[in-house]
Amino acid sequence: MNVIDVEGVEYLDFFAGILTTGIGHCHPDVVERVREQVGRLGHTSTLYITENQINVARELAEITPGKLKSCFFTNSGTEAIETAIMLAQQYTGRHEVITLRHAYSGRSTLATNLTAHSSWRPVSSTIAGIKHAISPYTYRSPFDPTEPNLGEKFADDILDVIETTTSGRPAAFIAETILGVGGYIVPPPGYFQRAAEIIRSCGGLFICDEVQAGFGRTGEKWFGIEHWNVEPDIMVMAKGIANGFPVGATITRPEIAAAWKAKTITTFGGNPITMAATQATLEVMKRENTPARSAERGRQLRAGLDALYAEHEWIGEVRGMGLMQALELVEDRKTKKPSPEKTKALLEAAKEEKLLIGIGGLNNNVIRMGPSMLVTEAEVDDALERLRRACER
Repeated sequence: MNVIDVEGVEYLDFFAGILTTGIGHCHPDVVERVREQVGRLGHTSTLYITENQINVARELAEITPGKLKSCFFTNSGTEAIETAIMLAQQYTGRHEVITLRHAYSGRSTLATNLTAHSSWRPVSSTIAGIKHAISPYTYRSPFDPTEPNLGEKFADDILDVIETTTSGRPAAFIAETILGVGGYIVPPPGYFQRAAEIIRSCGGLFICDEVQAGFGRTGEKWFGIEHWNVEPDIMVMAKGIANGFPVGATITRPEIAAAWKAKTITTFGGNPITMAATQATLEVMKRENTPARSAERGRQLRAGLDALYAEHEWIGEVRGMGLMQALELVEDRKTKKPSPEKTKALLEAAKEEKLLIGIGGLNNNVIRMGPSMLVTEAEVDDALERLRRACER
């Protein structure tokens, strides 16, 4: 949970390298497995499949929802998303893709075109056929947030986008189960059920992005999408999958995987060392029951953040699931005007308290927290006390 900078200052890490060191920095089981693997076999490329790859693929097929059994390994969430999009296009014979406003997909050309944050897009859109629907952002909703079936209302915009801005024949709809960089936007009940229904009725596939929300972080379930009782056609994973080692994974049903007709050789995807780290990480997560731990510690963290909300009018909303919790900061609750200045100040004040947290949101006005899923009760209390002091600076 703790990291030390070059000057010897120790910090309590409540952002986990952007939700990546999900079982803490330098977990001994991961360190030992990697050391052992380095001494045995460091590299093969996928010209030769290794035992580690097979074991990890089996583990993922066991814990992912539905009939997702065929897995392809890459080096990042960006590559996993690229793989998923190309696979959906080959399977459907179509090109157009629907994604969400406030989404973040990575740093390749395709991924930045999918991303709906101008600050993350260094060049203008260069890939045709990508369309953005309204994100299910209930705090800044175009709908009355109290009306019934709010999730379905948000999702219906996907159909509107398909019918008005595409050929009507989309290849896929891709969405993060909780929009991470977007500020931990949590879709309301019914959203993903309706979204999956819409894209499938139009002949496309539902791609679920679990890069940040996966492996128990949302609490009670292994993957965020399971809270909505929806089985995706393709799922992408990265970040916490290997506790800091560069691994991405795309998993799907065998009949969809079979649509890939081109060569699939990759130099570093499924590397023996990163697969050893992944296998060790998954073993620890299962042994420690990270879904249950995230739920319990997440409730504790949320209660503390709710208490801060009651004390400070410039906290507009507390939101999240499990150990993905956020504070949206505003000038005042009536206008909801975003306050990136307050957010930056709180980030720096937290750092002064030796607490590491993150920023997100389209307007950089959301504080994001996502510690190791092995965080203890005492560490959550410690973080909340440091954050309380930071809020009073």
